[in-house]
Amino acid sequence: MTELLLFHHAQGLTPGMRDFADGLRRAGHTVHLPDLYAGRVFDTLDDGVAHAGDIGFGEIIERGRRAAEPLRPDLVYVGFSLGVLPAQALAQTRPGARGAVLCHACVPPAEFGGDWPAGVPVRIHGMDADPFFAGEGDVDAARALVASTSDAELFLYAGDRHLFTDSSLPDFDPDAAALLTERLLHFLDQVA
Repeated sequence: MTELLLFHHAQGLTPGMRDFADGLRRAGHTVHLPDLYAGRVFDTLDDGVAHAGDIGFGEIIERGRRAAEPLRPDLVYVGFSLGVLPAQALAQTRPGARGAVLCHACVPPAEFGGDWPAGVPVRIHGMDADPFFAGEGDVDAARALVASTSDAELFLYAGDRHLFTDSSLPDFDPDAAALLTERLLHFLDQVA
């Protein structure tokens, strides 16, 4: 099966993030789930984003790099919202990546030094009316990324929720989360 490095969203390593990782483990995958916030979890997205801002987004990426250092290089990097920053940075800059899955966010590849690397498949997931994903330019970055590389797909889900994959948060959408999980597991089987 596949080995993944999965990064949580801005509200922290919530029970829903732990449950998501456990579901991937039950499917036979090895999942590393670092806590970028050293135990802090936030009740609201605004509070989590403020905390990330206090830490510094560069430091969030650096914490992701440090989490990857002891691991083998041929990982799939998975990020949820804020966690897309370290996941995408590692997929673009750490040689050997098997793939990347970017959920609820996407950053223009130029932010991490250039084009998306050849031979690294990427899948991007977000809701079509999510005020963050669709409203702040992430979907545009995702479309540009898909257009720029040969093995990339963008999956849009109907709805306006941001963290729809986290079963412990009010934005949870069980149907969309199940479909995303099914697509993610299919992707992991492809890159195994």
